[in-house]
Amino acid sequence: MASQGEPAARRAAERDETEAERQDRKFNDILQELRVVMTGTQLISGFLLAVAFQPTFRDLQPQEVTLYLVLVVLATTATMLGLAPVILHRQLSGRKQKDRVVRIANSLLLVLLVVVSLVAVGVAMLIFDVTVSQQAGWVAGGLSLVLLLAFWTVVPRIGRHERRRSGPDGDA
Repeated sequence: MASQGEPAARRAAERDETEAERQDRKFNDILQELRVVMTGTQLISGFLLAVAFQPTFRDLQPQEVTLYLVLVVLATTATMLGLAPVILHRQLSGRKQKDRVVRIANSLLLVLLVVVSLVAVGVAMLIFDVTVSQQAGWVAGGLSLVLLLAFWTVVPRIGRHERRRSGPDGDA
């Protein structure tokens, strides 16, 4: 099994690919993940934009308006983070810096995932707050946060445990 400390060339050889092919594959993986995340981000952003133009928007409590505005800022930030790897690739394309593009794009994607995760928690909180009660909003936000933390911590551990039992399958 390839460890984090092994040279990239050896890990690439295990998959029978050159380093350039490996970087291309990794960047394509990042782009596929960005497509999935950005679709959800666009849907949530559209929902948030539509909320402000509803007649009942004026009836929101001050804390609901604050939460709403925080969510708009987070959704906008998520959109920009989703564009950043593509912009980076366009700016550095043809300059033989694919490894740098992959490294930076991976970091941007991780930050994007954190921001989108927070947006999802906040949207659940806002919807329950507005439709049920402020207390229900806090409960929904708390439960969403627990679920989110499980996806960020428990699920990857299960994946690592499964990989060890079934054998190595290369880079994820």
